[in-house]
Amino acid sequence: MLKLGVNIDHVATLRQARYATMLESKNAEPDIVMSAMAAKRGGADSITMHVRGDRRHVQEADVFRVRDACGLPINFEMASTAEMVAMAQRLRPEFVCLVPENRQEITTEGGLDVSGQKETLRSTVGALKDGGSKVSMFIDPAEEQVRASREIGADMVELHTGSFANSEGAVRREELARLTAAARVGSQLELGVNAGHGINYTNIEELFEIPHLVELNIGHSIISRAVMTGMEQAVREMREIMARYTM
Repeated sequence: MLKLGVNIDHVATLRQARYATMLESKNAEPDIVMSAMAAKRGGADSITMHVRGDRRHVQEADVFRVRDACGLPINFEMASTAEMVAMAQRLRPEFVCLVPENRQEITTEGGLDVSGQKETLRSTVGALKDGGSKVSMFIDPAEEQVRASREIGADMVELHTGSFANSEGAVRREELARLTAAARVGSQLELGVNAGHGINYTNIEELFEIPHLVELNIGHSIISRAVMTGMEQAVREMREIMARYTM
């Protein structure tokens, strides 16, 4: 069955909007651990959290609290920096996903250029794997990036679905074809193939054409629906749709 990783970064975004300077306050809410537990009850297979260099939403303490309380695998998104490698070595999450990071962006805007940073990323991947984590590369769906990910020792790739999600018509079909081709290459290279970014309740079933998918990581859409229906129900509804994946 296709797995669901729920990204809860934007639960922290909502908290930071009011309590960024008062995180120790008993009034600081929403509670990120409660959101992770609700996602678990709704059927999440893992919890994704991204500690960014500027700490705009998730804080280091959040990830440790969720790890200790939730009981689901943690997929820790991070930039390839010494600071984040050290944090991951303390956290020892089941999964680490290396992502590009730009302080000016609202959210991650594109995939990591693995082919252009092989030696630096090889060192990071090695350090993370030595800590017991499986490592994935968040990449655009290009064969050269998939192959480069394999060359540097990654266990998985996460295909960036943002261009697909933000396009329409013929361009959208082309993006879906790129994702399909990249997934096939990843499978041939014995990499786990995940996907994420911009996936929502409307477009997700189009992605079911992609073979060899292991997990979809979905955040903003679920958190948005949770504002209306509650986290547990929002996750449950996404799981029900994902049960239709047969590839």
